[in-house]
Amino acid sequence: MMRMICAAGISLWMLLFHLPVMAQGLASGTQQTSIQPLPLSITYGKTTNLIFPYMIKSVDKGSREVLVQIAKGVENILQVKAAKQGFEETNLTVVTADGKLYSYVLNYTANPVTLNIKLGSSLNYPKTDALFSYKSDNEAKVYDITEQIALKKPLIRNIRCSNYEVSLGLSAVYIKEDRLYFQFALGNNSNVDYNIDAFRFYIRDQKKSKRTSSQEYELQPLQLAGNVQIIRGNSEQSVVVVLPKFTIPDKKLLFIQLMEQNGGRNLELKIKNKIIVGAKAVR
Repeated sequence: MMRMICAAGISLWMLLFHLPVMAQGLASGTQQTSIQPLPLSITYGKTTNLIFPYMIKSVDKGSREVLVQIAKGVENILQVKAAKQGFEETNLTVVTADGKLYSYVLNYTANPVTLNIKLGSSLNYPKTDALFSYKSDNEAKVYDITEQIALKKPLIRNIRCSNYEVSLGLSAVYIKEDRLYFQFALGNNSNVDYNIDAFRFYIRDQKKSKRTSSQEYELQPLQLAGNVQIIRGNSEQSVVVVLPKFTIPDKKLLFIQLMEQNGGRNLELKIKNKIIVGAKAVR
């Protein structure tokens, strides 16, 4: 009997000793964040369109009684429909190219209040609903990278110019295989919209001599991501320009010009070769 009491006492002591340790371990562990699913009502005879701000990368539905498909020819619109009337509650999970997860709880209703739901706007295409698919896998890959870079934080802060409240800054330079990705920050602190006439990239001598003709080599962008038509008054925006891989010869610079249509607020950046050579690799 004494042995049983002693054993019980030891067990109780060990439990009391380990409780604070267990609590401390839980407290110091990784905090869990709950993503609450959104309610979504769908029906049998009508299609619900979910318009995401970025390319859809993954879709998972919890039941065969729900039909889902990415709209043909585009990459950010998911079409959802009931495969049978009165299906049991289920769920839907969508992951987009910006790394965001969307979770829904699906229920059947005969007449949904809303059929078209837009879930925010793309940073690069704020006024666009459909993002069209590219013809080749290579083009889609480049587009995907530009979308990701547009969301990254600036790595360069000292290459910037401004003119009458309009500014152009180089935020970062990335490289992937044989392409260079230039991330720019465009800003307009005035009340007057800035209509973009040209966005040029060319290599020429550091100093243009009057006696000798300066050779100028213009670089043609392979792709542009972002609004390169207008900078609205009192706004900021990100633009990514994809150029073929290059380096700058000695005594030359990369000149980047942003020209205003029917205006004089023209901007110019001068980029040295060390910025190009120091491009960060895209993983």
